[in-house]
Amino acid sequence: MIPQLKAFTIIGLTLSLAPVVSVAQDYPNKPITFYVSYAAGATTDITARALARAAEGLLGVPVTVDNKGGGGGTVAAGLLVSKKPDGYTVLIGATSAITTRPALMKVSYKPSDIVGVIQYSYFHNGSVVVPADSPWKTIEDFIEYAKKNPGMSYATAGGGGVATTSQQMGVEALKRCKGLDFKHVPTKGGTEANTMLMGKHVNFTSGSGSHNPLVVDGIFRQLVLFQTVRDNNFPEVRTLKEIGCDWENPPHSGMIATIRAGTPPAIIKKLEDTFMKIAQSNEFRAMLKQNYLPFELKDSKTLNRDLALETTWYKDYFTKTGDLK
Repeated sequence: MIPQLKAFTIIGLTLSLAPVVSVAQDYPNKPITFYVSYAAGATTDITARALARAAEGLLGVPVTVDNKGGGGGTVAAGLLVSKKPDGYTVLIGATSAITTRPALMKVSYKPSDIVGVIQYSYFHNGSVVVPADSPWKTIEDFIEYAKKNPGMSYATAGGGGVATTSQQMGVEALKRCKGLDFKHVPTKGGTEANTMLMGKHVNFTSGSGSHNPLVVDGIFRQLVLFQTVRDNNFPEVRTLKEIGCDWENPPHSGMIATIRAGTPPAIIKKLEDTFMKIAQSNEFRAMLKQNYLPFELKDSKTLNRDLALETTWYKDYFTKTGDLK
């Protein structure tokens, strides 16, 4: 290379990198907002607030939590996409808002508008949860009653119509297997579903995790799990397969932090490093354990790869069930 040309190339490269370095050094210099896909008090909200508190100390700016429940996470996702890609709005929600709902319903964003930062936990695939004082002591009691009383109602966080969550999919599998009929009542989060069940406004819920402390406290009872293996926290509860139902275990819906596509890579990296450090801390992991939530950590690269794989799995599943035309 000609010496003068080499010098100009180095200078040009330095100048091109300068804005990126500056962005990383200056960020953040104002408050950050966490949109949460579900209502206050739900497991996603609890984890988001723990992440926000720790992030404030590491990033040196206030981090506020704003609950935007509705549409099974699509309301919050749409709001994220409406904001500038500058790193000051983060979404804490579920992978399903990216991997399933855009394929089955009209949403205000494309999956490519959202980039995964990290995953730190996942939602349970669901279970039949009833009040502890209900007459149903076993899943056989429940099925016998449901056959004689079609139209029993259940609540989950999610939209109506086609089952777009593993919790709803589990109920649908139980319906098909045992010839039952249920009415779905969508809610903005697990807390709302739990409240409806405590008030006897629905017959049961299909819980994603927020019900677990209430089961431990003796307020609720689980009758069957919508997964292929038993839960170590509740080893006495059988699975759908164990009661004779064919069940294809979907990918666990991850509990994730995401950012608007187009955000400078240096900012995404800074958030990723910050959130990874928090998620691996003893305090954060203890919080997950206290709420009976599994720990599953994925960095940005792994998460975005798995989002693509999860999208393909659900497309295949919904094509087989006839829900995806």
